[in-house]
Amino acid sequence: MKIAIVGLDLAKNLLQVHAVDLQGHIVVRKQLRRADVLRYFATLEPCVIGMQACGSSHYWRV
Repeated sequence: MKIAIVGLDLAKNLLQVHAVDLQGHIVVRKQLRRADVLRYFATLEPCVIGMQACGSSHYWRV
């Protein structure tokens, strides 16, 4: 399973991750909590990441 493109839908608490391979086949479809996002992406090989967000997603505070 080689991830080529990841789509990340930002939100306040639960984020949606959707990833496809070079042929466009879905390889990942999952929800992540904000606290798990960095840990998840740190384990991935380099790939293209696209982010989509609604107005309320910009509430991120550390």
